Amino acid sequence: MTTIGLFVLLFGCMLLGMPIALALGLSSIATILMFSSDSLASIALKLFEALSEHYTLLAIPFFILSSQFLSTGGVAKRIIRFALSVVGHISGGIAMASVLACMIFAAVSGSSPATVAAIGSIVIVGMVKAGYPESIATGVIANAGTLGILIPPSIVMLVYAAATEVSAARMFMAGFIPGIMMGLMLMIVIFFVAKIKKIPCQPWAGFKEVVVAGWSALGGLMLIIIVLGSIYGGIASPTEAAAVSAVYAFLVAVFGYRDMGPLKSVPWRREGESVGSLVGRNSWMVASNFHKCIYDRDINKVVLDAAKVSIMLLFIIANAMLFAHVLTTERIPHYLASIIVELGLSPWMFLVVVNLLLLAAGNFMEPSAILLIMAPILFPIATQLGIDPIHLGIIMVVNMEIGMLTPPVGLNLFVASGITGNSMGWVIKACLPWLGVLLVFLILITYIPQISLFLPELIDKIQGY
Repeated sequence: MTTIGLFVLLFGCMLLGMPIALALGLSSIATILMFSSDSLASIALKLFEALSEHYTLLAIPFFILSSQFLSTGGVAKRIIRFALSVVGHISGGIAMASVLACMIFAAVSGSSPATVAAIGSIVIVGMVKAGYPESIATGVIANAGTLGILIPPSIVMLVYAAATEVSAARMFMAGFIPGIMMGLMLMIVIFFVAKIKKIPCQPWAGFKEVVVAGWSALGGLMLIIIVLGSIYGGIASPTEAAAVSAVYAFLVAVFGYRDMGPLKSVPWRREGESVGSLVGRNSWMVASNFHKCIYDRDINKVVLDAAKVSIMLLFIIANAMLFAHVLTTERIPHYLASIIVELGLSPWMFLVVVNLLLLAAGNFMEPSAILLIMAPILFPIATQLGIDPIHLGIIMVVNMEIGMLTPPVGLNLFVASGITGNSMGWVIKACLPWLGVLLVFLILITYIPQISLFLPELIDKIQGY
């Protein structure tokens, strides 16, 4: 009876158009008050504990803040220039460079919509000017932007780690090879599409341009090394690495590239100025302007935007974890696991069901909410069937990628529509042919576990586990 009441309330609230976070929280609170002896005070305590008990969740606000600094600053432009210098001369090279830029930016932002917004707002216009049909340019960027939740560090992976209590560091390791593989698959398809449609390519810019562009983008590229190197090397936890990434992104955007803050308009070196004078003037300038810099309106806006996104996401997580608490208390995952085991479903049949369920859910809900609702249910069943929790996590993340591109709530569709100024229907048609690549990729990830597990297992062996 309790279970029926919980799901009737949840779907009833959603059908009324209530935001998913409120629907999760209201249905959970109503179920607890009607079918248990818990008080409102205990519910408030559970909401607080849902976030405070999961140390991994602290990484989310830091990665969001880091992403906001890098998206607002000029990191995206420098990454795109570097990507063009590397692959721009190949047939379909500008589109390939856009995918490569998305892969790099995904590794410093952890967010799919941020990747589409930062890279797409620059390269879609450039591709159209270079002779690409606008539909191809939009479809490529919207699909490549989904790498933001697959290539580590990924906010969605942190949510899965918190929901299932698996290692966030191992999830990051597991996403590295699949992320590169998906990017390469998109590039291969782009190459053949460009050949068929006879899209022109750029001339080879030369090795010097590769070096210069790489040096220019080094500030952003170093963040990948700092974050992933510290996590994979066992130097820092994902939460500690996230805190470092936020501070580093601030320093790069404000003092390194000077794309925001009062230092952006100050000449860094005057004509004929000696090195000693340069160092002295800049040291004084940094010291005298630092207090102004942290109050600059650009920086204030970045911090405020990051705070809004963090609060929204953590509110969803808190309510979803309260929902998961009710599910666990009622032993719903245990009963479902028993039913599936009794039905005799093999692991591969179970994964088919998982994919269909997640693809359907991706049409109507935000990725973090889906993971927080479905992971506590699917996790124990997968464990009983011998499916590795890390492998299950990557399967779920790839399904969330596809959900970013399916109406009516695909976030990347809305971002791409805003960038191009075209209708949602037009954007959906532009993205549809590229969804086939993601579906093939999902099949490979689902039934070849070593794609996801190779790197975590290799690092475990190296570290002697």
